[in-house]
Amino acid sequence: MAPTDATYAITGASGRLGGRIARRLAAAGIAQTLLARTPSRAPQLTGAIAVSGAYDDHEALVRALRGTDRVLMVSASESPDRLRDHRTFVDAAAQAGVAHLVYISFYGAAPDATFTLARDHWHTEQHIRAAGIPFTFLRDNLYADFMPALVGADGVVRGPAGDGRAALVAQDDIADAAVAVLLDPHPHTGRTYELTGPQSLTLTEVARILTAVGGRPVSYVPETTEEAYASRARYGAPDWQLDAWVSTYAAIADGSLATVTTAVEDLTGHRATSLDEVLRAGTEGRPSSE
Repeated sequence: MAPTDATYAITGASGRLGGRIARRLAAAGIAQTLLARTPSRAPQLTGAIAVSGAYDDHEALVRALRGTDRVLMVSASESPDRLRDHRTFVDAAAQAGVAHLVYISFYGAAPDATFTLARDHWHTEQHIRAAGIPFTFLRDNLYADFMPALVGADGVVRGPAGDGRAALVAQDDIADAAVAVLLDPHPHTGRTYELTGPQSLTLTEVARILTAVGGRPVSYVPETTEEAYASRARYGAPDWQLDAWVSTYAAIADGSLATVTTAVEDLTGHRATSLDEVLRAGTEGRPSSE
């Protein structure tokens, strides 16, 4: 089936990653349905139609997805109900007869993953398998694009990451990989890809790169797990959110996110983008695809 003959549906198009993917498809002349909780927030793209498709609305999802060939499922916003919502979406996709589901998962997803939210991704993957929908799982490492957000007002990154490493991946690379699978899903049916950047970096090295590119001194100060919980308690976040924040650093510390793969290049045909390149593209005012 040629790309122009297939039907496409994209979730999360009003967000950073889903928006990148939807824009790439539009630029390639691909018609698509954009599912959104608030359709008016979806990007205005040539050949795209925005429809109601909240992850917790089974009937609306079935209507939006019925007979769709290729669907991108971006994970829902972090919440205590995310796994329930994911299962609702998957069940609706199965009922609607979706031919191929590309799910944006997380690197090393497992039922006992150190990063607590990666456990939700593993359970979602298992539900997709059980539903019988042909699938491809794209498991992203930590986003290189988000590293500046780790820096506090004092120019310090704090967390219990020790000297551990993470193979940070660029959101543009993830988008390129997702589009490659969506346009030609057959070779990737039943496959799981761990998407990473070209390097595995400690937070000390991340701070050094942030300093070099941004011109503002940035340093990394390790915390103990207890210190990490205490320093974040002032935000008043629920326990599950605190666990997620702290376990992100713990997963770096124990090596869960360290291994570099060739999946980005294998899927896209271009090398993975380094943190330095991601940051320099941002500071040079490259047009955003968000």
